[in-house]
Order: sequence, then C-alpha cells, then structure tokens
Amino acid sequence: MPELPEVEVVRRGLAAWVCGRTVASVEVRHPRAVRRHLAGAADFAARLTGERLGLARRRGKYLWLPLEGPAGPDRAVLAHLGMSGQLLVQPEGAADEKHLRVRLRFADDAGTELRFVDQRTFGGLSLHDTVPGDEDALPDVISHIARDPLDPAFDEAAFHAALRRRRTTVKRALLDQSLISGVGNIYADEALWRSRLHFDRPTAGLTRPRTAELLGHVREVMTEALAVGGTSFDSLYVNVNGESGYFDRSLDAYGREDEPCRRCGTAMRRSPWMNRSSYFCPRCQRPPRV
Repeated sequence: MPELPEVEVVRRGLAAWVCGRTVASVEVRHPRAVRRHLAGAADFAARLTGERLGLARRRGKYLWLPLEGPAGPDRAVLAHLGMSGQLLVQPEGAADEKHLRVRLRFADDAGTELRFVDQRTFGGLSLHDTVPGDEDALPDVISHIARDPLDPAFDEAAFHAALRRRRTTVKRALLDQSLISGVGNIYADEALWRSRLHFDRPTAGLTRPRTAELLGHVREVMTEALAVGGTSFDSLYVNVNGESGYFDRSLDAYGREDEPCRRCGTAMRRSPWMNRSSYFCPRCQRPPRV
C-alpha cells in the first residue's frame, strides 16, 4: 500500500495539474469506487459538479482536495488509494484505462481530465464535511489521524510520551496512525534498520534521544524516497503522469532476505509479523531480551 512518500508525490501532481479548476462533469464508472460516499454515486457526481477544487492537501496516507465555496472550504473530496488506486491526469479523448472507475472533466480548455483508476477497488473517492476552523480543511472522517513526521506541527515530545505510556513494540507504534501517520511496512523497516532497532523492541524503554534518533531516520528515508518519486514494486503505484518511482533500488532492509546487510555483511532475515513481514539484520538489530 502506498505510504507517505508515494501519496505526497501524487498530491504534488494534483497541486500542479488540477487545483483551481472547476469540475464540469463527473462520471462514476463503478459504484464501489465511491462506496464511502454513503449517499451514493449519483449524489457524489451531482454535489461535485460545478465545484472549484482547492489546493491538494495530505495527512499521512490520505489526500484531499478542498472545495472552494463562497464561505470557504467547508467540504472536501477525500481520496484513499488503497492497494492499487491511481489518480491520473490524462488528455481528453485518451483511451480509457481497463480499470477506470471515476472521471472528472473540467470547465476549461486545458485539454486534460482527472481519472481515478483502481484495479482491486480497495481505494475510493468520497465527499465529506471539513473540521470547522481547521486551516487545512481536514475532512472530519480522518480527524483522528495523527500528523506525520514531515509536518512542521508534528509534536515530538508528545510522540515520545505516548511511546513510553503504551505497552507496545516499536514497529507497532510506527504503524499506529493515531500516533504517527504515513509510515507503513516498508519505511518502518528502513527506519528501524538505520536506527539499529529490532522491530519487537518495547517502546517503554526508549529514551528521548533514542526516540529523536528514530524520528530522524524516519524523516531521512521518507525525504530520500520523495526525491526519486517513492517506491514502486509494480505498475500499480504511479504518479499523476503514470510514472513509477524507483526508491526500491535504494532499500536497505525491506525485501532483502538472505542478502548481505549493507552495514555489517550479515545475511538479512525476514520474520512473519502481523500478517506481513519484517526485514532486519540479526546482528545490527538484535532482538530484545525476554
């Protein structure tokens, strides 16, 4: 599933190509793509038609487009990419993708349209009210999502205090979107490898400097991934122009089972973890004592 860098790449593309444009028409090709809009596909299309799209925003793995109404952005189009969702800016008249789910045409002569394509239909678009007074026009349904580590307003002290209070382990904490958003399996493994922390290390024993070091590595790996368009293991994750990222070439931990650790040369290991896998170096990231 796309994590913060991949979603941020898409957000930047929307900011460049879609924001400020007025929706002329909405075509919902598959109702499942708007299932989170409880009033249904026809209502989604009717309420979005004629609206002007504001600056694309993101929190964690979610992104949204505020609607610029006369009283300010009190509603927003929320997008969740799921496992295979793509938001593509395509020329008008270009051949439809096999898994095209939603099409937005615009009331201008730019010659492009926005398409939501989703092979597995786990993602979707929906319209929501925004949190009153929130400067980012945050959709109310994701108000529980914590700020991400690249957000200037992220509270490091509060994050560390939450880690010390909870009876959990460090990777579980990194993937807890109510504590810190945007981090998924790939970037958690990468940051833990850089921090020399085992994924099962209890958070209660982390010191403030150790937490700060971990957050620093989370930010580093995400910033590096952003610079090359994110991580793409197949053709399902692409930016708005259909291009893949290539941070997978720079991964130090994720997917490197039996390959030598880039730091000490020990064979990397993979361990089943919460219906997923954790990749780590058994020498650099020693498991906690039981």
